[in-house]
Amino acid sequence: MATGRVRNRLRTFAARPGECSETVNAGIKNLYLTPAVKRKPRVCIESMPSEMLLKIFSYLDAVSLLSIGCVNKLFYDLANDKVSGLSWIIVLKEKNGKEHVVEKASLSFKDTSVTILWYSTNWPCLDVVSTLKLFGVTPLLLDQSRPPSKNGPRRRSLIAEYHLANLTESSVAVGGDSLVQLFSLNPGLLVGIWKEKNEIAFVMVSLHYHQLLERSILGSATVRYAPPLNKPAFDDIDPEYGLHDYSLHLEMHGRSCTYLRGTFRNLFCRKGDIANGYLRLTVVSLKDNRKHLPLIGTLGLSWETDVFKGNVKDCYMMNLTLLDEIGEPFWCFSAPVHMELSSRTSGLYDYMGHIYTTNYADSEGKVCIKLIWLEETKEYIIVNLVLYVSTKKVNNWYGTNY
Repeated sequence: MATGRVRNRLRTFAARPGECSETVNAGIKNLYLTPAVKRKPRVCIESMPSEMLLKIFSYLDAVSLLSIGCVNKLFYDLANDKVSGLSWIIVLKEKNGKEHVVEKASLSFKDTSVTILWYSTNWPCLDVVSTLKLFGVTPLLLDQSRPPSKNGPRRRSLIAEYHLANLTESSVAVGGDSLVQLFSLNPGLLVGIWKEKNEIAFVMVSLHYHQLLERSILGSATVRYAPPLNKPAFDDIDPEYGLHDYSLHLEMHGRSCTYLRGTFRNLFCRKGDIANGYLRLTVVSLKDNRKHLPLIGTLGLSWETDVFKGNVKDCYMMNLTLLDEIGEPFWCFSAPVHMELSSRTSGLYDYMGHIYTTNYADSEGKVCIKLIWLEETKEYIIVNLVLYVSTKKVNNWYGTNY
């Protein structure tokens, strides 16, 4: 029985290059978005000895090893110890064309994302940096008889490119502590700047697992991976009804700890919820205190360098996975966000305290969260959570005309 479960778990993430999307998407849905059911304790693959896992992994092909390396930190370390060699690097380019490659990184795996932190004592001067490129890197020649060599030829797959010119003037500051100030760029990038020197302290990026394997290996050094167009499934429900039977998996974490992990089902919107270019999905309603959610711990985002460590209060990573009515990933992102203190206090009978808000926006939608800080219990309560999905995104997905 245990052997069968191991095969099934590995089969979820083993795929040929053309099958990566369906494979990784199925992994997300099957592993993280199923209802919690109390069962008798049983042995799971993560609890098996590393030597046994390495033996199992030795039967996998290179693409399967790359896939399984995206599951969690243990699998990533074991797969890379064998032959896959998947890693992520950043390349900073100066205005004069000179490039700086930064490879030393610290990885933190969550349910639906991996957060990568690069730190160095040799960063180029911030004033001369023009762009930062994020690449997935794999060995050009794989040899299953030996671990991958960083000195050998490697293939780069461009994941994202960011413009850092005038970073502190043109980008959003999401917080800071006594040592650093954090600046955010979409998708998912954080740049830590030393306050006293106005120089780079570290670079952090959060990558959602959705199509991460494809983005990390199927792009080129100059062109990002382009996902295939969606083929909408037949739906006999009146399109005037709007979205229906959507599911949301939400994580809020500070890189080293998790504050919230929740799944919300049966989300929908009606025609009256469509306005100003967005379809509104209400996840947590201000009026329904049965669904209000407490967070675990005080929100903050941890960072580190070779010498210093810190934690930026009221800043955290948000991982969002929105599935459509047939369970396909519809909108996925992992990004740094921050809380802002509102000038108002709560008027709710059940909660009296300061109100905080978190807002996130990209080309596909917006997320608006309202929290209340309870001084007595030292915890945050989410009292309102609303998604605004772009009508352009919905129309492109379904071929509708909202």
